[in-house]
Amino acid sequence: MHRRNLIALAALAASTIAAPLVQAQGKDIKIAIIASKTGPLEAYAKQTIVGFHMGLNYATGGTMTVAGRKLVVIEKDDQGKPDVGKAALAAAYADEKVDIAVGPTASPVALAMLPVAEEYKKILLVEPAVADSITGDKWNKYIFRTGRNSSQDAAANA
Repeated sequence: MHRRNLIALAALAASTIAAPLVQAQGKDIKIAIIASKTGPLEAYAKQTIVGFHMGLNYATGGTMTVAGRKLVVIEKDDQGKPDVGKAALAAAYADEKVDIAVGPTASPVALAMLPVAEEYKKILLVEPAVADSITGDKWNKYIFRTGRNSSQDAAANA
């Protein structure tokens, strides 16, 4: 993940969730990061997770706090499987009460997760999945992308 994308991701995460949650002073800000920690995309997942933690650390000056509230990052493994990723996101929103989610690694997993974000009315920052339809015809207002899509990859390689 490029440093500027990481910093932008951290800043977006902090600003997106800090404002509406000001009423709940003292409450931790919970962020789920869902990635393919096992399976063929494990290397990408590791980079995303490490980069995300580094970005939050940098953006918060090492305090891991925003507006006096502690950032709590919960890591989940989607195993590169759409059904596992969808269930992990639903559990993160419903059971663990996360405020925002980041991920996943694989595009099929991301596409399965999109309706979950819409159902719970919570932000999903898609990183690094690249399918055009994530922010194209399958998009909803709770979905944001931090990186490129596959059409941009194709244009760059042409």
